Amino acid sequence: MFYAILAYHVEEVITALTPEEDAALMTDLLQIHERLYREGRLGPAARLGATKDACTLRGPGAGMVIDGPFAETKEQLLGLYVVDCATRDAAIAIARDLRRVNPTAVYEIRPISLYLPGVPLSATQS
Repeated sequence: MFYAILAYHVEEVITALTPEEDAALMTDLLQIHERLYREGRLGPAARLGATKDACTLRGPGAGMVIDGPFAETKEQLLGLYVVDCATRDAAIAIARDLRRVNPTAVYEIRPISLYLPGVPLSATQS
């Protein structure tokens, strides 16, 4: 079963990290990523861009594009993981590993009912 682990955080806490603090956090998180990759359990993972650059499509028909994510909480969705786990408890264990190195984050774990891996994407410059 595939599970999505959605990483929520207070965005200002992350953007306030010094480059050294951010690099240390990413080093710790990448150790978990590398282990999960070796185990064949890590699917796509992404660190999302700033919420100020986000937009939301909502409404009937073609919809309306609105600036921002307009979440109703202090935390914003800043990243996500797709992991392959036999049980919900196994997915929770991975989220606990991630939280161990990023203790102020909130991780939402949800089963994925449809997984379409797509094609590898190359990085583009903005």
